[in-house]
Amino acid sequence: MTVTAIVIFIFFFLPVLRLVWQSFQYNGQLSVAHYAKILSEAFTWNMLVNTMWIVIGSTALSLLLGVFFAWLMAYTDFRGKKWINIFILLPFIIPSYIVTIAWTQFVKDIPFGTFNLYSLGGITFLLGISHFPLVYLFTVNVLKRIPRELEWAVLASGGGKWKAFSVVTVPLALPGIIGGGMIAFLSNLDNFGIPAFLGIPANITVLSTAIFQEVIGFGENAFARAATLSVLLAFIALIVTGLQWLLLKKSKATETSYVDEKPRIFLGKWRLSTEIVVWSIVLLFSVMPLFSMVKTSLVKTYGLPLSWETLTLFNFNFLLYDYNKVGNALQTSTLLALGTAIICTIVGTAIAYIRIRQATMFSKLIEMIIAIPYTLPGIVLALAMILAWMEPIPGWNPGLYGSIWILLIAYVTRFMLLQVRGSSTAILQVSVDLEEAAHIAGASQFVKWRTILLPLFLPGIISGTILVILTTLTELTVSSLLWSSGAETIGVLIYNFEQAGYTTYSTAFSVIVLLYMAGLAGILYSIILIIRRKEQL
Repeated sequence: MTVTAIVIFIFFFLPVLRLVWQSFQYNGQLSVAHYAKILSEAFTWNMLVNTMWIVIGSTALSLLLGVFFAWLMAYTDFRGKKWINIFILLPFIIPSYIVTIAWTQFVKDIPFGTFNLYSLGGITFLLGISHFPLVYLFTVNVLKRIPRELEWAVLASGGGKWKAFSVVTVPLALPGIIGGGMIAFLSNLDNFGIPAFLGIPANITVLSTAIFQEVIGFGENAFARAATLSVLLAFIALIVTGLQWLLLKKSKATETSYVDEKPRIFLGKWRLSTEIVVWSIVLLFSVMPLFSMVKTSLVKTYGLPLSWETLTLFNFNFLLYDYNKVGNALQTSTLLALGTAIICTIVGTAIAYIRIRQATMFSKLIEMIIAIPYTLPGIVLALAMILAWMEPIPGWNPGLYGSIWILLIAYVTRFMLLQVRGSSTAILQVSVDLEEAAHIAGASQFVKWRTILLPLFLPGIISGTILVILTTLTELTVSSLLWSSGAETIGVLIYNFEQAGYTTYSTAFSVIVLLYMAGLAGILYSIILIIRRKEQL
């Protein structure tokens, strides 16, 4: 246990302590000078106002869209729910920086009016549509579990549908709405890709991009100033996390374990028109911008209209055969995703097992410490990793910073919680009686795990592993500060293309990445199907 505690402390908690310590360092002494200087600058307050306007506005949009679609899917007789559910989730599944590139091309193709995405409104809009699926997922699950008998009781007592909605549905759905809204808020606060792609060219700075610019600027006290801004950003995130915990603790949830898929509201004559409007909105948000991105990738020079004369595969040919950084980025991201997934699967499952089967204060503390890197914004964690591993012991540089290994450490640290939660769900579904029976029968630990536990845990464990792989594969926020030449990741290379003005290359590579993700998702889905079939035999 002592060794475990030391390892957890070094990898998950020490970087955060180094970050906070750095923010209080001034000329080799402990001081609040950096806080005083930064908080006295007009630029800081303008940046904070930008951050809060964007985050609050995008969260409001996410709540509006997420709750609406959740109610529609859970309560009405809308047709084609399985298909539209896929399209609703697409803006979240596709990396936000690819969504941004797609939309910047799409607004140029709109024949009527103009919408400037390189603005506070543009950043807010794209963050809102990128994260509304989070609100949707939290809310739709709660809505389907609300006992319809409670709503019938209100109707039977003379109350109308509106009263049933306001008295029963909204209060009982509140935990899901609050949970989804807070997660959307934190995701909007954490997001680096959209503010970087749209805000930096327009000189609109938010906290995440300010930290990035401080570090890459290498100015006087750059790391100390960046650390100070990181603490401010982390402070906001922790306040919201605490607020979420308090609100969820006070809210009352009356739901069943039964998921009710049957419609409760029949749209009648309005069903067709509702379906047309909803499908139009969903396709507008998730599919149409991708077509514009593909169009741009098929012309050699940016700005040319797509026609039979201008149609070319030059960009794809160049990226795949003449520019070796593309292959290296795909290989680097894939290896990092697989390496992260393997480590998280083994360690995360072990931690989950100890946390559930041997619930102690120590195991609870471990889970809390592991949750810290995931709760913190990615740009904050990246800076913490630099400060912790550039010189972990005074006078000793292990050479991790500037190599692919610091990316692996950062990914494992950040995404370990996803695997712990996924494995915990799988372990909770298996009765402890099976383990006790194996122990009574004299089975060794190895035999018990190989013949009983692993086959039962595996589907849930694999689900967590797949989530880690797909999340790590296209990660940008942490990578933006930790990448090095020759170890560019997918997200970093697309960002570099866009910043250099190579829009045709960035769109073409984005198309390649989406196809690569689709192929990888197909392989992973096939693995799940094989595992499920073996379970049924």
